[in-house]
Amino acid sequence: MENEKKYSAMTEHELRTEIGRLREKARKAEQLGIVNEYAVYQRKVVMAQSYLIDPKTIEPGEIYKIEGDEGMFFQVDYLKGRFAWGYRLGGERADEALPIAMLKSVKEGR
Repeated sequence: MENEKKYSAMTEHELRTEIGRLREKARKAEQLGIVNEYAVYQRKVVMAQSYLIDPKTIEPGEIYKIEGDEGMFFQVDYLKGRFAWGYRLGGERADEALPIAMLKSVKEGR
């Protein structure tokens, strides 16, 4: 088994290398039709990407687009680690946490 290092302990270069490795594993799983394994690697990519983002760029009270879930928006209530806690707009306002790499500013392009 590989000696795995926590994402929080990795340098930017190590994170980018890990993201590339995980994307390759996801690609192979997709080609082999192993859907659940593909989904696991995709989630790991998002988590690793979250460590490349400064959490200070995510502002509580702001609304963000959810990457990978087109047309859905997320209201951030607070941050805890690399997760933004809040709720999806238009839903029943159930609290959930999303990795910060899934959030894209709606202000971009203005």
